[in-house]
Amino acid sequence: MLQSGEGCPDLKQGLVCSAIPTERAKVSSVQDLFEFISSGPLIDKMGFSKEKIGDSIDKWIAYNSYLCRLFQLNELYLTIPQKVRFFHYYIPVFLWCEDQISQHVSKFKDGEDIPPLVIGFSAPQGCGKTTLAFALDYLFRVTGRKSATISIDDFYLTAEGQFRGNAGSHDLQLSVETLTAISKLTKEGTKMKLPRYDKSAYNGRGDRADPSTWPEIEGPLTVVLYEGWMLGFKPLPVEVVKAVDPQLETVNKNLEAYFDAWDKFIKAWIVIKIKDPSCVYEWRLQAEIAMREAGNPGMSDEEVKDFVSRYLPAYHAYLPTLYSEGPNGSDPEHTLIIEIDDGRNPI
Repeated sequence: MLQSGEGCPDLKQGLVCSAIPTERAKVSSVQDLFEFISSGPLIDKMGFSKEKIGDSIDKWIAYNSYLCRLFQLNELYLTIPQKVRFFHYYIPVFLWCEDQISQHVSKFKDGEDIPPLVIGFSAPQGCGKTTLAFALDYLFRVTGRKSATISIDDFYLTAEGQFRGNAGSHDLQLSVETLTAISKLTKEGTKMKLPRYDKSAYNGRGDRADPSTWPEIEGPLTVVLYEGWMLGFKPLPVEVVKAVDPQLETVNKNLEAYFDAWDKFIKAWIVIKIKDPSCVYEWRLQAEIAMREAGNPGMSDEEVKDFVSRYLPAYHAYLPTLYSEGPNGSDPEHTLIIEIDDGRNPI
């Protein structure tokens, strides 16, 4: 089990914990906790009955204990915002992922190699998808699953060849090779290294990390959590994107290659939905401030504004279709759409 952020560099930097309040609140009884869990906004969406929650209450309490350990919180003194984050968000999503894994495994016969289930997390920058993925990855590992996390950032072209941002700035060949290799991690002893991106390089502009620092994973792998701000975006009619921003015409053309490079590998989807893309600026600014306060290089406020402005046209163009039709190639039976508020909690 991870202690004090061991094995999670972002946790040590304070980025993962930055949205979790630390003030204390009184401990609740199990009955109060049951009622609190049952009132969560995702309960009905996931088909959790009160009976099902009651029968599994011990698991909810155990998962909460694990999360408290990960985020270095006292489980007896959680604030309401902390309880909301864990019991209304992270744990329900973890249970949904567990159910998706069970459905995935059931498709294979005894003795067959079972490739890991790749779960895609499509969510705007700064909304907490990386923290969510870290929390889920931790829960998988402490409950005996072999899991791995990867981001679309890990497939950016190197600093010499890319302008970090929209479709066209990624090494699609690397992503195909990586995701294909991941699908073959079905046996003991099979290993590979996962590419990683260093967001702090070049004063926060970022660059691909040195391959010698890439983490090694070993099979048999059960689940891969794959997150990114533009996962599942579908190419749109040219006139639609040009009406938003003429410069998107090139981006839209580049996007045609992304299904085969990314989306076709994803068999279950979590889409985090926001009401207004403009909140991305505030969220991104919070993350950069946390990075700077932790003593790591980060973008200035003006650089953050410039950086986010590159993405806003794509959000305005592609998010409506993502929310109405789902990610490119997705199955509604294996897609969970979670709308969040300005505090990054489900509503």
